Amino acid sequence: MKLATYKDGSRDGQLVVVSRDLATAHYATGIASRLQQALDDWNFIAPQLQDLSHTLNLGKARHAFPFEPALCMAPLPRAYQWADGSAYLNHVELVRAAGKSDVPERFYTEPLMVQGGSDDFLGPCDDILVADEAFEIDFEAELAVITGDVPMAATPEQGLDAVRLLMLANDVSLRALIAAEIDKRMGLFQGKPSTAFSPVAVTPDELGEAWQEGRVHLTMQTTWNGRKVGMCDAGPDMRFHFGQLIAHAARTRRLRAGAIVGSGTVSNPGIEKDGRREWPKGYGCIAEKRAMETLQDGAPQTGYMRFGDTLRIEMKGQGGESVFGAIEQRVARFGAG
Repeated sequence: MKLATYKDGSRDGQLVVVSRDLATAHYATGIASRLQQALDDWNFIAPQLQDLSHTLNLGKARHAFPFEPALCMAPLPRAYQWADGSAYLNHVELVRAAGKSDVPERFYTEPLMVQGGSDDFLGPCDDILVADEAFEIDFEAELAVITGDVPMAATPEQGLDAVRLLMLANDVSLRALIAAEIDKRMGLFQGKPSTAFSPVAVTPDELGEAWQEGRVHLTMQTTWNGRKVGMCDAGPDMRFHFGQLIAHAARTRRLRAGAIVGSGTVSNPGIEKDGRREWPKGYGCIAEKRAMETLQDGAPQTGYMRFGDTLRIEMKGQGGESVFGAIEQRVARFGAG
């Protein structure tokens, strides 16, 4: 089934069930008013939501209405936990190679993960508000899962069993601020503003054969200012699957229902051609493009996002249908207007 949260003036919005083709929706009133409520009592509430989803997909829901992504908050507008991994090691390798630093061996056996701000997520069509272009505004096209309860020291298998929903994410990065924070060696904070998520979150069964061993085998499509810049395969190059990422997050503490765990920027390695490394499928963030330019030409040529820029992130199924709906955002100056 597919779930979304409509804006209603409150912090947590109203839970709606969305049809498989993203054409219609139905309020989940009487079953659960908020997604967190459903996650807290998933075994009891999810079957009722599934029944409503089935009726909606048959076109028999009495009070269905056209689904409008612009009215959506993030599926889970605020969460108890937002832990973002970096499961695509090509992303790490590129950025470090451009900075002339090696990737430590442990990165290949233990996931990277940072704690993100989870009290105020962005909806799929909300503006990316930034005070200054000098902060070096970057997008990051990612996948994320919402979990049920996860025990401390969970195994990767237990982690996979805890996956309740999947969604897309734009994990916005302010690269200039991140660079300064890394020097302080206390983790990222100001360099990671509010993350945006796709209009709908979907249960793993909605992905069919594309959901295999904790990975989504579909293409992440990223469009910047109307130009498609990324067609990255999310499956084969994901070094650590979601079960492993969840288990890593739960190594020393339990995770409560409603925890969100991210994949990191979806990234594929390039190919060598005529002595140059090329990008056959594009990139999932600007930092990767700049790293490639540095490796090839000695210096980056591509600038970061500017006020007025637009971004679209989407993933389509094997039949060409939009799975999660699209993240469609504009970069805007904070305080303007």
